[in-house]
Amino acid sequence: MATREQVDELKIKMAEERESVFAAARSLSREDALRVPVDAEGEEQWTALEQLAHLWEMERNYDAWVLKALREDNPDLSGVTGELVAIPIERANDSSISELLTRLEAERAYTLGIIDAMPLEAFDRTATSPIFGELTVLQWLRSFYRHDRQHAAQIQGRQSDYQPRFVGGKEPNQRKARIEATRDNA
Repeated sequence: MATREQVDELKIKMAEERESVFAAARSLSREDALRVPVDAEGEEQWTALEQLAHLWEMERNYDAWVLKALREDNPDLSGVTGELVAIPIERANDSSISELLTRLEAERAYTLGIIDAMPLEAFDRTATSPIFGELTVLQWLRSFYRHDRQHAAQIQGRQSDYQPRFVGGKEPNQRKARIEATRDNA
């Protein structure tokens, strides 16, 4: 069973990694925040502003996944998404770093409220995703700070020391999928 120490450690790491994202973003000029890295692939092709909007969207998704795991026994998370954010990736470059950081801060407060309301045994509940497999709620929640670490590195223009483990071994190209979806809906 999850322990209070593990939950405390989770919250500390979430705060540290989020602060790393914020520090990286705050250090950028507007021009740097709009720069697309040369020779990058997938998510690494996103501007820093798009990275921040992606973190916001994914926090909503992770929250939705955790809440579903709390309501149901080992639910299938296929198609489960969080509520749409006000500034999606496709509009992120029209926003400011400050605006996106404010939104991320509010979203994190909501996430911490979920965590603080959970009894310890809830952290052991599971949910299954087609791209990540079966994880406990604690493992899903650890994804928050790992995801922040990955994108803080990308915002800083360096390779992350964290790479998610996908069921198929390879990360789906979310940038390509979003471009194709936007084109198909036009």
